[in-house]
Amino acid sequence: MKVQHSAAIEHQQAVEQAMRRWQVLAGVGMVWLAATAAAQAPYVAIEQRVDPQELARVGLSPAQLQTLNRLLREADARSPAPPVAPAPAPMFPGLDDGPINATVTGQVDGWAPGTVFTLDNGQQWQVLKGEMKLKTSRSNPAIVVVPGIAGRWFLQVDEDLPKARVFRIR
Repeated sequence: MKVQHSAAIEHQQAVEQAMRRWQVLAGVGMVWLAATAAAQAPYVAIEQRVDPQELARVGLSPAQLQTLNRLLREADARSPAPPVAPAPAPMFPGLDDGPINATVTGQVDGWAPGTVFTLDNGQQWQVLKGEMKLKTSRSNPAIVVVPGIAGRWFLQVDEDLPKARVFRIR
């Protein structure tokens, strides 16, 4: 049973890593479009346009970043400004989603990767990252599942405690 949880978590992590890479690449494309729309503006390096933590998670080496910046700078110089660019999609999907306020059904003593929380609205969320042992057990606590950057979600039992990174399984 533990192996299934580990496999599900590893699969979810692999999916999220692939999503992060695509989202950064999509972000780079949007940044490039915005840069070409503002033809008079000087080129600004990717490191200054994209969140440093997200950029680090993509795993590009300094040489790859330098090459990407060079390619985009050259593309900016070659490309005429488009007539009118459509409004770009949000850079970080998920942030437009609102928090989910609910109640956990049952006791909450803490959490670790693999822990499943069943909410009173029928949703189930599984912990992907984060570990916490509560000082006192809580019965049917009110929680908030908060959206984060790049489609991530975080379960908050108390605003003074660390959040658990979760993904919805139902």
